[in-house]
Amino acid sequence: MSVFSFTRFYAVIAKEFVQMRRDRLTFAMVLGIPLLQLVLFGFAINSDPRHLPTALLVQDRGRLSRSIAQAMANSDYFDFEREVSTEEEAHALIERGEAQFVLQVPENFERDVLRGDRPQVLVLADATDPTATNVALGATEKLLSRVLDDELSGPNAWLRSSPPAAVAVVHAAYNPEAVTQYNIVPGLMAVVLTMTLVLITGLAITRESERGTMENLLATPVLPAEVILGKIVPFILVGYVQAGLILIAGRYLFQVPMVGSIPLLLLVTFVFVVANLAVGITFSTLARNQLQAMQMGFFFFLPSILLSGFMFPFRGMPVWAQYLGEVLPITHFLRIVRGILLKGSGLAAIAPEIVPIALFALVALTIGLVRFRRTLD
Repeated sequence: MSVFSFTRFYAVIAKEFVQMRRDRLTFAMVLGIPLLQLVLFGFAINSDPRHLPTALLVQDRGRLSRSIAQAMANSDYFDFEREVSTEEEAHALIERGEAQFVLQVPENFERDVLRGDRPQVLVLADATDPTATNVALGATEKLLSRVLDDELSGPNAWLRSSPPAAVAVVHAAYNPEAVTQYNIVPGLMAVVLTMTLVLITGLAITRESERGTMENLLATPVLPAEVILGKIVPFILVGYVQAGLILIAGRYLFQVPMVGSIPLLLLVTFVFVVANLAVGITFSTLARNQLQAMQMGFFFFLPSILLSGFMFPFRGMPVWAQYLGEVLPITHFLRIVRGILLKGSGLAAIAPEIVPIALFALVALTIGLVRFRRTLD
């Protein structure tokens, strides 16, 4: 019977360190993924977003109106970036996602306050992502009450008594009941497609190379571009099956409202699917085995889910993290899915989000095809 040998034991340990040193990509992932998580969770993630873009619709130019707007700006929750003149302009800004809130002060507001008529101040909010708006909206009523207490003095002090001299009315557009599923379920369509398509494509092509069947295939008159395109087309169909299942589950299982055009959504999904498949192709040309391809896919997926606005409010992240998030196709596709399903956005409203996805797909596909040729050579 063989006894335990420390010599053999140390030899195995030494072999593993040598193997680890040779597999530099895996070792880099072991160190890189925890560091990436540390940076993202420590600096980029913020569940209490501030400085949210806000538009101003003021139909009363009195002192009270200016004081209310100034108090909201001083709270750090609201950044007044533009002023509109009509309600139609305000709703258009909310639909396009250019403003998170619109503060509307009605005509003759100050006169009605001094009369004791208790006028309303309207705050229109884009509530497709409730976590991005709930805290700011919760502070609105307190801010209004504080302004009224400061401004109503002397002979008007009697207006401070209950009920309040003015009322803040919040209109949470597109998700008035702040149902979390309305935000999460459409976003899952982007997350699932990113996770599965990048990994599947990278693993499928790397597996062919490991088994030696890729060289046999390329020994035929088939061109490299034909091989790549022939491999990704079935995965496009897989992506559409996944998208269809999520849409069906969202509609009938979670009762997510779908007020926009489903054919338009499916058309735009094609561009997003191609972008993810192109990333998978590029990873397959960099990886030497399936394990490395999987590690690269996870390294791409982690910032995609954290920096896109799926789990945490996008506008709550620092500016540098938002710039990184804008590079990722999932960020733009999330806005498209939520815009079409919850807001009923048309092609004109989502076109600015399609262009970055198409550019990303073109660049990634070009890199993947060029590296694929070099790998074969």
